[in-house]
Amino acid sequence: MIAYQARNLACLRGGRLVFQDVSFDLEPGAALRVIGPNGSGKSSLLRLLAGLSPPFDGHCGWLGARADDRRDAVSLLGHANGQKAALTPLEDLDFWARLADRREGLARARLALEAFGLAPLADTPQRYLSQGQKRRAALARLLVAPSRLWLLDEPTVGLDSGAVGLLEGQVRRHLDGGGMVVASTHLAFDLPGAATLDMAAHQPAEAW
Repeated sequence: MIAYQARNLACLRGGRLVFQDVSFDLEPGAALRVIGPNGSGKSSLLRLLAGLSPPFDGHCGWLGARADDRRDAVSLLGHANGQKAALTPLEDLDFWARLADRREGLARARLALEAFGLAPLADTPQRYLSQGQKRRAALARLLVAPSRLWLLDEPTVGLDSGAVGLLEGQVRRHLDGGGMVVASTHLAFDLPGAATLDMAAHQPAEAW
């Protein structure tokens, strides 16, 4: 049964039509891999799906009773990690858990850090973490504030092969539990059973 749907989406940015006629359906447990050259609108599409910007044309959203519920339905991980350098990963994740009205924020934060191999760095200010460690700490937010749809923008950038494996394991667990994933990526990243959306096929015929 379709849970999330996009129909004939178009994006206008800076007076330029970035993409058009993007449509897809997501069922519980489904994944979508978004590919395409730089500037084809992959990041813009994810922001649009997250409700951070309106479509120039078309529509997208949940089908059924939770169609207007976005707070705990969608999580977006963009290029920026969105972290406070002075906070430790534990403090940062506890904040996000509480923001999502999740009880036992610290306990959830510790489990999320353990899942991404960061338990030994739980109390280290994030300014001292490597780029890959910061990325893993950002990914751990997906676990402290669970949502139905994960929107991942180049999630493996900065990660070594071991960290990519940890992320892939969490993605499989999310999908097995009926969650959904839309991920843009240029790199090797296992998305079980994923369909592919090539943004190069949705570029406007004429430049605006």
